[in-house]
Amino acid sequence: MTPRRRRMVLVGLIIAGIGAAVSLALTAFQKNLLFFYSPSQVIAGEAPKGSLIRLGGLVVEGSIVRDEQDGLKVRFGLTDRANAVTVAYRGILPDLFREGQGIVAQGRLGSDNVFEATEVLAKHDENYMPPEVADAVGKAMGEAMKASQQAGTTP
Repeated sequence: MTPRRRRMVLVGLIIAGIGAAVSLALTAFQKNLLFFYSPSQVIAGEAPKGSLIRLGGLVVEGSIVRDEQDGLKVRFGLTDRANAVTVAYRGILPDLFREGQGIVAQGRLGSDNVFEATEVLAKHDENYMPPEVADAVGKAMGEAMKASQQAGTTP
């Protein structure tokens, strides 16, 4: 094999190796990517069923129901003030979790539109709301106000 041909094979192997490394990195990135959805987006069918996602909103007043048999199982409603989704969670809830609280839950949306959470995160203080949750709630409130104005009523 001539030196020129040997060099071309070496360059080809280096390019193939870099391509394989980039491909593996992008695949790993895609598997760890989490998208945020609001309850309105879930109701509209925009959230993929069975995929790991984040769902954010406010805990619906009076919706927290604990399982009497297993004290770690809890169901509650999560709303963006326009629509609500039922969330099922098994585990210890954060100390700041309560009705009316802004939270972000991570988990999977079931075929029955019940969100099976694997992790629940509560806001840190009275003035903080995760930016995604604040945007979703603000957008939902704007749409509700627009709809009520068109109907000639106030929310």
